[in-house]
Amino acid sequence: MRKVKLAKTGEEVSEMCLGTMMFGRSCDEAESAGILSCALDGGVNFLDTAAMYAEGKTEEIIGRSILGRRKEYFITTKVHRGLDEISITGSIEESLKRLRTDYVDLYLIHWPKEGMNPGEIMRSLDKVVKSGKARFVGCSNYPAWLVAYSNSSAKGNGWAELVCNQIPYNLIERGVEVEVLPQALAEEIAITTYRPLVRGLLAGKYGTGEPPAKGSRGNTEIMVEWLKKYGESLRRLFSFSRSRDVTPAQVAISWLRKSPAVTSPIVGVSSLDQFKKSVKAFDFDLADEEYVEVSRMFDSEVKEEAAGEYKNLRRNLFLLEER
Repeated sequence: MRKVKLAKTGEEVSEMCLGTMMFGRSCDEAESAGILSCALDGGVNFLDTAAMYAEGKTEEIIGRSILGRRKEYFITTKVHRGLDEISITGSIEESLKRLRTDYVDLYLIHWPKEGMNPGEIMRSLDKVVKSGKARFVGCSNYPAWLVAYSNSSAKGNGWAELVCNQIPYNLIERGVEVEVLPQALAEEIAITTYRPLVRGLLAGKYGTGEPPAKGSRGNTEIMVEWLKKYGESLRRLFSFSRSRDVTPAQVAISWLRKSPAVTSPIVGVSSLDQFKKSVKAFDFDLADEEYVEVSRMFDSEVKEEAAGEYKNLRRNLFLLEER
């Protein structure tokens, strides 16, 4: 498993970030512990969790499962409840208790909210860092301007800055290519991407001509719509994968990894077998021309009217000279 730099932190983490949302839900504690052990033995040390997953059970399972090996993992968790100082400082205390650790490596604001106070948020996150309860702080689901605005406040006050933005990104959900990815690359903000396989859609979990089974994670209005809308694109993806003797999941994740703005795709698993298959996705690399071909399979690039080149500048990752 390759190691990648995490923004400007000086830290290196595994290119695969292990998503743990299913731990304590469809994945029981014994299976979860096996996944965590296998992950570390295979070089995957980057973990993503949240206080809200399984109402806190996910963090509890992780805490019990990594006893004695805590320092070998790089653990990310997220603020629960509100965005005021009491919520931010209180949530970390609760998470540390469940995780059975004195600190987390990365502590994220989970979702921005209307009426939020970035100054109070950054001051509160700085208190968490200065208390030693989080080594670094970041955010999830922030637009580019909010990352910049928040870090401007932090810089002006000598507070810890946001070093990571966790966002949804995949072959279908490509809105972050406008502004978010270019800003992250320019300002050295780590990007971790969730929903890389669109809940199994890009992995071929659901037939392109039939609705997802009732009770499955794919049985939602938007997934049914995407199956219908992108059926032909999915068939092309599956054909492309077969011609190269790899899985659609390997292609979809390789496509993400090809972007210089992406630090680590977050791959969630619910079984040890699924984890072992997921790891293989990080051994396959798309050539430049293959990346372009796969990108064009899905007519999902953000559309906007423009008489000139400005729309392309908003998603260009190569405007600045290489550092």
